[in-house]
Amino acid sequence: MNKMSIALALAGATLLGGCASSNYAPVESPTRLQVAFADPAWDGQTVPAGQRCRWAGGHGSTPRLLVSNIPSGANALVVEFSDRSYFLMDHGGHGKIGVWLSGAPSSITIPSVAGESLDLPEGMFVEKEHQGWLRGNGGAYLPPCSGGRGHRYYATVKAVYKAKAAGEQSRLLGEQIIEMGKY
Repeated sequence: MNKMSIALALAGATLLGGCASSNYAPVESPTRLQVAFADPAWDGQTVPAGQRCRWAGGHGSTPRLLVSNIPSGANALVVEFSDRSYFLMDHGGHGKIGVWLSGAPSSITIPSVAGESLDLPEGMFVEKEHQGWLRGNGGAYLPPCSGGRGHRYYATVKAVYKAKAAGEQSRLLGEQIIEMGKY
């Protein structure tokens, strides 16, 4: 099997894994979170200069996000980063990063996380590493990496109860999508 065949086989496995339902059982009426950029450089229209993967000449990191209307019972937020224009990197293919919630906050600012790294701020965790191994270095998040082809990037923020003990069920309590912009 040549390198291209291996890449396509692995990409197919990623596609199937990425489209499968998450490990969180949805509740009957999930809350609609409110999500906004906490950094004015992000406008949801165009990915800011420099916020790209190393392959594309950048040193990108996740945007800081202000999340509010967090439902009670949530013990974590999970952010799934995606490329809507490239099906292999959609549904969290650019990484899934979580932050533990302390107490019962109604809002929180999720800090920025460096791209192509596993070095996360305290209180954060990797839900799933990014799947962009053909272009990016490994890590929790792969910044936009399309080479400027006009791909559309977005993030899905989920309020979850992440099971901590045997017999508990992880639940999806709320979510919202925020458009990151085109690159």
